[in-house]
Amino acid sequence: MKILITGSNGLLGQKLVKLLVNKFNIKFLATSTGENRIKSIIGFDYVSLDITNKTQVEQVFNQFKPNVVINTAAMTNVDACEDQKEQCWNLNVNAIKNLIEASEKHQTHLIHLSTDFVFDGENGPYKEEDKPNPLSYYGQSKHEAEKLLQASNIKWSIVRTIIVYGVVEDMSRSNIVLWAKQALEKGNPLTIVNDQFRMPTLAEDLAMGCWLIAQKQATGIYNICGKDFMSILELVNRVADFYGYDKSIISPIASTSLNQAAKRPPKTGFVLDKAIKELGYSPCSFEEGLVVVTEQLKGINA
Repeated sequence: MKILITGSNGLLGQKLVKLLVNKFNIKFLATSTGENRIKSIIGFDYVSLDITNKTQVEQVFNQFKPNVVINTAAMTNVDACEDQKEQCWNLNVNAIKNLIEASEKHQTHLIHLSTDFVFDGENGPYKEEDKPNPLSYYGQSKHEAEKLLQASNIKWSIVRTIIVYGVVEDMSRSNIVLWAKQALEKGNPLTIVNDQFRMPTLAEDLAMGCWLIAQKQATGIYNICGKDFMSILELVNRVADFYGYDKSIISPIASTSLNQAAKRPPKTGFVLDKAIKELGYSPCSFEEGLVVVTEQLKGINA
């Protein structure tokens, strides 16, 4: 098996690299825009790749000839997508067309990362077959990419996930768990939404879910997220409890008073039965995820 990873500098991308380095018989190529940010892991090949550039995509496919592509590259800042629609569509939709065309030529299995934001959040937690109805431009772009895959002639898998958290080196963006931990540590007063419900996902669990799909050559849509359902307010409270921080600085706020550019689905979450049964997927609890995060932060700060 030869695996091509796109977006390898991102949170999930780095976790996939780490996971695949340990699978000794797997040849893989890590790609992302710019230079390789992963310095602590050796023994893998990296090339710079902009998936919005069709010529570059064709060149990399022709040279590497992957059996499997795991596409983790995306524009995921929900409010930025609302403001920079062209950039969002280019990376989240047009780039997928490039990957589909190249995958068709090379009979490649394309595993594509999607999101709970394809849903409106009126009836969560969702099953794989539930009907998407995105509220934001980001959600629309991810839904459009899903439709492109479903209409294609290639072997495809869609991995829907929710709020990914974890620790990697040289991160371009933080995530809610690290942000909350840092803010609580400083004792800054926090106002946190109490009317949005999610199932946060440890990046290692998501990487394992992607690997299980590749390994089993599973196709179709899979929900891959954490197993604990909670409000964003509860998430921050649980981070405070875990680390023993003062919770009195946390105040609830309604989403409507935030004035965010993009509309968020109130209640998502996923039913994980399919991934557990068909893939053997076994996510950790939120607190178990925080143990992993704590260990990794020690490594970085050592």
